[in-house]
Amino acid sequence: MNMLERLFIIKVGGNIIDDQEKLSSFLNSLSQIFGASSSLPFRGRGLLVHGGGKIATEIGNKLGIESKYINGRRITDDATIDLVTMIYGGLINKKIVAQLQSFNCNAIGLTGADGNIIPATKRPPKKMSNEKGLSELIDFGWVGDVDSPTFNVESLKLLLGNGFTPVFAPLTHDKQGHILNTNADTIASSLAVALSPFYDVRLIYCFEKKGVLENVKDENSVIHRITKEKYKQLLDDQKLFAGILPKIDNAFAAIDAGVHEVLIGDATDLLQNTTDKTIGTLITH
Repeated sequence: MNMLERLFIIKVGGNIIDDQEKLSSFLNSLSQIFGASSSLPFRGRGLLVHGGGKIATEIGNKLGIESKYINGRRITDDATIDLVTMIYGGLINKKIVAQLQSFNCNAIGLTGADGNIIPATKRPPKKMSNEKGLSELIDFGWVGDVDSPTFNVESLKLLLGNGFTPVFAPLTHDKQGHILNTNADTIASSLAVALSPFYDVRLIYCFEKKGVLENVKDENSVIHRITKEKYKQLLDDQKLFAGILPKIDNAFAAIDAGVHEVLIGDATDLLQNTTDKTIGTLITH
């Protein structure tokens, strides 16, 4: 029987970050789960990982810093890493922390460099197809790839054990003085894996749908639980749209690495999805 304390690792993306009304409602829900004055039953510890949304691109345009992408992936040159450090680690992160504090949730804003919690490695140049379909060597610049076993979980456990709700910006560091831009989904999954020996982890990806849909045109066709056997059946029956497959594959990779369960659901359903009666898609062994 698993007697570890429950830990929720929640990732929220740009669709919420870019909408102040949605973000405020989401953070209010988060505070009701982890806040000091919450009237709800105690559900365990929690931390939040946020994406960057469109804010860095919008402010970069005003500053004359052009956003460059290859196959949807941002090229993080010298000017861009300074930009995203300011926007992700500063503007967005501290606004989230301030709002959570206003809801009496004792949040603390972090990047991977703080407490040496998330060291990473600068991604080497790799061959990819460009927009013309030609193969070329792409240098993504200051982009980081993480490895869960290198995380400094003791610092994080200290914060969690003392009632803090850590809020992570999608930034890591290379232990050589450089900040690295890192995918927020990857950070959330890696934190879940690193903390799974010490907590009963539910990793929650806040999604623009109610969950994984059996029929993409029917918002009510949520598949409430997916095991590996169920996933194989859904693939064989071709009932899943292509865009959701990487999320499910990443979920099973996290579970195989020790995470107890992964949930994909709507941000507006967060309160329900941190109970045992979830209404999103729960992915388990």
